[in-house]
Amino acid sequence: MQQSLFANKYKNPQYTLVCDDILRFIKSMDTNSVQLIITSPPYNIGKSYESRVSIQEYLGTQKTVIEELVRTLNVNGSICWQVGNYVSKGEVYPLDIYYYDIFKDFGLKLRNRIIWHFGHGLHASKRFSGRYETLLWFTKTDDYVFNLDDIRIPSKYPNKRHFKGDKRGELSGNPNGKNPSDFWEFLQNEWIEGIWEIPNVKSNHPEKTSHPCQFPVELAERCVLAFTDENDIVLDPYAGVASSLIAAIMHNRVAFGVDRSQEYIDIGKNRIQLLLSDELKTRPLGRPVYEPTGKEKITQIPVEWMQQESIYNENC
Repeated sequence: MQQSLFANKYKNPQYTLVCDDILRFIKSMDTNSVQLIITSPPYNIGKSYESRVSIQEYLGTQKTVIEELVRTLNVNGSICWQVGNYVSKGEVYPLDIYYYDIFKDFGLKLRNRIIWHFGHGLHASKRFSGRYETLLWFTKTDDYVFNLDDIRIPSKYPNKRHFKGDKRGELSGNPNGKNPSDFWEFLQNEWIEGIWEIPNVKSNHPEKTSHPCQFPVELAERCVLAFTDENDIVLDPYAGVASSLIAAIMHNRVAFGVDRSQEYIDIGKNRIQLLLSDELKTRPLGRPVYEPTGKEKITQIPVEWMQQESIYNENC
């Protein structure tokens, strides 16, 4: 079954978080030393921490970084590459599609294309508002770590039984729960529906920092639990405010992270210290997202809208 976010106390936490050139840092790491590489790279959309360039130049730079990352990856290790879309002049470029060819060029194998759906974000006016991103899970070989029992969710029908054959009448499910699927959505009843609940980090999220594209600790945590064992090395080459490192430390993995922004490194180091003193505010794994009842003031139709409708009806 899924482990609580604080299921383990931190056994001699080991982590390295530095402000450095990303490629230089990765080149300093040993070959075949990293069990899990998990990150959300810059999307080339003009955020404060990136310079917007052509899609071709952006992908060329990323390919150089990925080549070094693949070198550091253990033979039974995994890469989790979480991306959204690049948008230029109103046209959408789905980055996961472009990245797929790059990883394939280096011999990696795609195991899942995981859809991370969230209900809040920027509103578009000339196309549908984007409400999902993708996480590509690649492995280096066919012999890879996958701890399914550590991330199972409760079965919807635990008393379901085989209705025919030699096992007729026997329980058909797994007592540890079921596979959570490759569609991660945040629903209040996720434990019934069997879908992982992972909100994005917005202004009212307990983990929110000044980073504009921060992903939640629990997204990284589930990958850490599934694809590594205790004392394995987890690397985030675009560490930001250290969410991946926090997830790794929580479950007694060795964490490495690098980012070129000293501001984010300082925030990340502070968050890790808060974690180690049990003061860090995080959203616990599996906590239901608040579902409004319809009685809250913010859910009511505003008076101004009703007045506008009344004026419209009078003029018709």
